[in-house]
Amino acid sequence: QVQLVESGGGLVQAGGSLRLSCAASGIRFRFYDVGWYRQAPEKQRELVAFHSSGRTTQYKDSVKGRFAISRDNAKNTVSLQMNSLKPEDTAVYYCHAENSVSRGTYWGQGTQVIVSS
Repeated sequence: QVQLVESGGGLVQAGGSLRLSCAASGIRFRFYDVGWYRQAPEKQRELVAFHSSGRTTQYKDSVKGRFAISRDNAKNTVSLQMNSLKPEDTAVYYCHAENSVSRGTYWGQGTQVIVSS
């Protein structure tokens, strides 16, 4: 059974930091591209940060320089370090893993991030 379990969300003041983590099980994690998405109320889910199964990373423009995605294939984890948080970063954050060859795609259950002004 595949599981992606996020942790690390919470309430933080603007300008603060949070670190989200996602632990994967049931997949050959190192072969998966991984990403962090977020969904704010009444808005579509959007990609925030992406890390390929190799070394490629990509970020949504509004988080560049503030967020950093990293992965540890030995521990089957992907993390998102979020600094200089803004109220507009408030959303439910989801971990995602995808393998383009097997077409396996999996989502975590989400973790809430609230940034107060």
